[in-house]
Amino acid sequence: MPSKTFEVPNISCGHCVRTVENEVSELAGVNAVSASEETKMVTVEWETPATWDQINALLVEINYPPAPGTS
Repeated sequence: MPSKTFEVPNISCGHCVRTVENEVSELAGVNAVSASEETKMVTVEWETPATWDQINALLVEINYPPAPGTS
């Protein structure tokens, strides 16, 4: 199962963490999402039909884009 850990610089509070976790977990195929206010890191585990491109696009749409260079 693919997984990725990456920085999301826009995470600044507990509400940000909940938003990222709730929104990403609603994508079909996403099995786990964990975000940290302290480190601004997010870990996502997924399987088909989810893809990294879908997860990335959703994070951009909700204004929590991964740090530049995350691919």
